[in-house]
Amino acid sequence: MIPEIETKSLAEQKQFQETQLPEMLGYVSQHSKFYSDLFKKNNIDVSKIKTLEDLQQIPVTTKDDIQQRNTDFICVPQNKIIDYITTSGTLGDPVLFPMTDKDLDRLAYNECISFQCADSTNDDVFQLMTTLDKRFMAGLAYFLGIRKLGAGVVRVGGGIPELQWDTIKRINPTAFVTVPSFLLKLIEYAEANNIDFKNTSITKAICIGESLRNQDLSISTLGQRILDKWNIKLYSTYASTEMSAAFTECSAGKGGHHHPELVIVEFLDEENNPVKEGEAGEVTITTLGVEGMPLLRFKTGDLCHHYTEECSCGRKTIRLGPIVGRRKQMIKYKGTTLYPPALYDILNNIEGVKNYIVEVYTNEIGTDEILIRIGCETIPENFEKDIKDHFRAKLRVAPLIRFEDADLIAKLQFPEISRKPVVFIDKR
Repeated sequence: MIPEIETKSLAEQKQFQETQLPEMLGYVSQHSKFYSDLFKKNNIDVSKIKTLEDLQQIPVTTKDDIQQRNTDFICVPQNKIIDYITTSGTLGDPVLFPMTDKDLDRLAYNECISFQCADSTNDDVFQLMTTLDKRFMAGLAYFLGIRKLGAGVVRVGGGIPELQWDTIKRINPTAFVTVPSFLLKLIEYAEANNIDFKNTSITKAICIGESLRNQDLSISTLGQRILDKWNIKLYSTYASTEMSAAFTECSAGKGGHHHPELVIVEFLDEENNPVKEGEAGEVTITTLGVEGMPLLRFKTGDLCHHYTEECSCGRKTIRLGPIVGRRKQMIKYKGTTLYPPALYDILNNIEGVKNYIVEVYTNEIGTDEILIRIGCETIPENFEKDIKDHFRAKLRVAPLIRFEDADLIAKLQFPEISRKPVVFIDKR
């Protein structure tokens, strides 16, 4: 079932959001010390902000703002906080996001309609391969959304292929929620242990954390490697703790659908001006309906393209393409501007590369240097040259390459304190 607002025209969605703006602006003006100070400092009369275009009168909020004044964003007293969540800290120290009972209901609604977008019903049983602990929003969000959907859920958590396959055998789930690269590990384990993985109850995977699409929305190398082995349906999602919402693909696979009832989204350039459709812009969100820690014009740091034409699924919402990269992770390498996903796409397509970590650091002359630590079981003759040739063909430049034990790289990718695989380390 598609929420009615998501079948309306973009103009009607805009009108709806503009009816929600006064309440949101009044709420943060009254309850958020950060935004109250911001409005006073910039002589902003929120009663005069009536359209989405008017929002541009308000300065953007950055990750640095939240890290420096975290508690000043919190809008509720401690006795209204039900759950304490922190960000993963990919680009800095983790930030606290308190969730009220109302916020948890909103989170459940978001994931429920996102699962429905990914062709899921209450007949599904989800094998949940994300953690519910470590202050992580995602695992909790998926659990709440599956519960609201009325579907079944098996809370297995991440890793341990043997346990994952035992669960499939015992419970016959129909769907995964997982990091897509882990599906390759499941396949590898199945092949090594004579498990007939092509004839199981699994029909689809809701994939998080890694893109399944190229910039033209075709299936990525990672996605194709999975599909070449296992004929299941893959759905990509994009989400963040800060917006407590997700952009999830439908069966058309043409980008993640926006939920206009939950967030206002802008796509901005480095000067905070809106980009044109067809240009990559930084995803910038204003939350609707958040009680504990709402955000106004928050720049996520993620760059992507957006699409406005109506989708074949019947939704008329904006859709997000795969993330081009994070603005703070931009690499200037030998005169070329790169983002880590471009490196991942090449590495995922090279046979013999079992796993890898990309490290960026400042070299002795003060410029960016890239070292790719590659895990592989055997090192064929001229393998380093072949890898560098792949990079030169696609990116015109070749990074430093170092071969290491695949088990060591695997341990570095999954440190105990991390909630997500680590494939990029920025030492600059």
